[in-house]
Amino acid sequence: MARAFAGAGARVSLVARNAEQLGALASELDGTAFPSDLLDAEIVDGLVDRIEGEAGPIDVLVNNAGLVYTSFLTNQSPEEVRSVARLNYEAPIMLTHRLLPRMMERDRGHLVYLSSLAGTAGFPGLTVYCGTKAGINNFVNALRLELKGTSIGTTVVAPGPVDTDMGDQLESPDLVPTMRRLRLLQLVPTKDPDWLATQTVAAVESGKPHVRTPRRLSSNFWLNAAPSKITAWSLGGVATGPKA
Repeated sequence: MARAFAGAGARVSLVARNAEQLGALASELDGTAFPSDLLDAEIVDGLVDRIEGEAGPIDVLVNNAGLVYTSFLTNQSPEEVRSVARLNYEAPIMLTHRLLPRMMERDRGHLVYLSSLAGTAGFPGLTVYCGTKAGINNFVNALRLELKGTSIGTTVVAPGPVDTDMGDQLESPDLVPTMRRLRLLQLVPTKDPDWLATQTVAAVESGKPHVRTPRRLSSNFWLNAAPSKITAWSLGGVATGPKA
């Protein structure tokens, strides 16, 4: 994601826990590194101030940090459950809450959220992860109604498996039967992360609200989005945001 945005001309500010890898990538892209653990609520609350104070206004926020434990809920510790919920769901919402007033004051900005095919349905062995991604989907659905009439854009990126370290975790023992069946049905092809990053940059540039893959499961996305479309249609002409 960072390389794709930098390649499109963005000046990138990078956030992750691994300071060494982050610093190397920042040097490569002539960006700024902000080593941070987004499981720490205090760090999350101060991150927007920190970045804008050192690197300037944030025009595009990419909520790409994520965590998954691929095991049944009863096999997970309370700390694992809480970590997934905090990083995947709470952190993007709180960062949006901190940044959005500034974007609205500047009358520009774009918010990107990494969701998942797992946000459209429940998959055994991904229980908490599925819940957080479904939550992000609905959060953005409501946020779009509040941002109607503003210049702030949103994009939800919802892929199936991606060829990353996180994608490798889908091979865990608790997920083997599920993944074997889905692959037998050819429903979950693995996507290249560079391709996904390129599609995300293009979506931001064009104001496209969704990046969804695989296409063979487009029915999942459309059926999942139907209630929100009905709500948006029902509220046509209704003042739904602070600027309305």
